[in-house]
Amino acid sequence: MALNEQDLFSLQRKVDRYKEVLQNTKRYRDSWSTSLKQTIIDQLTQLSTLAGLTGTIEVRSEIANLEAVMFTMGSVESGLSEQVGSGLQRDLIKHNGTLVYQQLFNGKILVLINFPYIEKYGQPQPPKTIAIYRPEELKEPYFLRHMETFVADISNWEDYDDDAPEPNQRIGFKLNFEEEKK
Repeated sequence: MALNEQDLFSLQRKVDRYKEVLQNTKRYRDSWSTSLKQTIIDQLTQLSTLAGLTGTIEVRSEIANLEAVMFTMGSVESGLSEQVGSGLQRDLIKHNGTLVYQQLFNGKILVLINFPYIEKYGQPQPPKTIAIYRPEELKEPYFLRHMETFVADISNWEDYDDDAPEPNQRIGFKLNFEEEKK
């Protein structure tokens, strides 16, 4: 099969694009480890301090290049409890929500919200994806917007009622308690 230069032009453009994408992945991963991870930590710390929002920063780094920085509101007793025997009660734990900045396999950053949930009271809602960013796209104003969205979403979860139900806001998923799997 005889191919001329014009025939190979399209393939060569695709190969060049592929090489560029691979190089970007390396560059994005380098950016995370040299500066972006610390920038995220600093921004979340500063915003929570200035706003008076109590939470902690956790860094997950079990897998290289798939790290995450999380602003978590922690866990508390929910105020609900279950009978576990004669006169014994076990408190149900409420996880108060998390704002997550997660490295993806290609070095881009996924920003998402894990909603609050109460253990053994239905299923947690799926995470809400805010956006996926290249490292250079994450600028200071975005962190403020992400934190505002996070606080608004967890506030809406806490203030749940059926006056204006949102399709994704189903606390308990119509179940009071799940059966324990044995």
